[in-house]
Amino acid sequence: MKTVSILVPESSVVQAIADPQYLFSAVNQFLVASGKKPLFKVQLVGAKKEVKLNDGLYSVHTDLQLKDVTKTDLVFIPALFGDMKTAISKNEKLLPWIKEQYAKGAEVASLCVGAFLLASTGLLDGKKCSTHWGFQNEFREMFPEVTIMDGAIITEEHRIYSSGGANSYWNLLLHLVEKYTDRETAILASKYFAVDIDRESQTAFAMFQGQKNHADAEIKKAQVFIEKHFQEKITVDELAEKVSLGRRSFERRFKQATNNTVLEYILRIKVEAAKHRFESSRKNITEVMMEVGYTDTKAFRTIFKKNTGLTPIEYRNKYNKQAV
Repeated sequence: MKTVSILVPESSVVQAIADPQYLFSAVNQFLVASGKKPLFKVQLVGAKKEVKLNDGLYSVHTDLQLKDVTKTDLVFIPALFGDMKTAISKNEKLLPWIKEQYAKGAEVASLCVGAFLLASTGLLDGKKCSTHWGFQNEFREMFPEVTIMDGAIITEEHRIYSSGGANSYWNLLLHLVEKYTDRETAILASKYFAVDIDRESQTAFAMFQGQKNHADAEIKKAQVFIEKHFQEKITVDELAEKVSLGRRSFERRFKQATNNTVLEYILRIKVEAAKHRFESSRKNITEVMMEVGYTDTKAFRTIFKKNTGLTPIEYRNKYNKQAV
């Protein structure tokens, strides 16, 4: 039998505790119904017997405290809520325990922004990681030694797993069910919980937010110019001249400040503008393409799908009911 320990941190999201508990308990029932033995011992683990969440609105009673766990096979770190630095500081007692269980051979999985707590252990240093698309810049700033996988739903490396944002963690849960049982059981679970088992990217849900959370005034000036003139043909030399910087210095500082090259940033602004038009108007693909500064249909389709995981038509049909 595999022991699954679901941590109950302070300032955590109650659904991210309840969902893995519900799923692995349900899988046990599926196995019993098919004439097999239950495979998972599911337990809630915390630094204390009762953990209050959402300003006391919810109260979670743990099965075991940290000191009572001698060995576990899989540790889940649920999503955190609120300010990440504050949430981490509230849960410092959990960090040595997570490292200890990993050292004993346990696998460790973070759900959504639970990756912040996982990264605080140091176990992710030099490794890859997924988290919610809306927190990627903050994560990079706090943990520069960890490689964020843009858009990835699931990342797996050396017995450590992490997932994309919000409901994307269901795909990681199903991935682990399949690993411990089989494909048939994972598919049954996906149907029972109405989850698309093979979704591979969260890019279709991501919104590009401009990445201005930095102190480089010249680069911010360039970003504002790009956002106002993205329909036009903008060159790197033109932008560098506008902010009175040499091209090499401008490119270096732009990448450092935004985590994008200048050309990547321009393309992402164009794609975001196209997304808004597809969501809110009945304009066809060619009209939107021209409005955001593209004249080559193939190039537009390629860059749009690279950034969203969907073709322009698929995106419009998904998010604009008027267009269907």
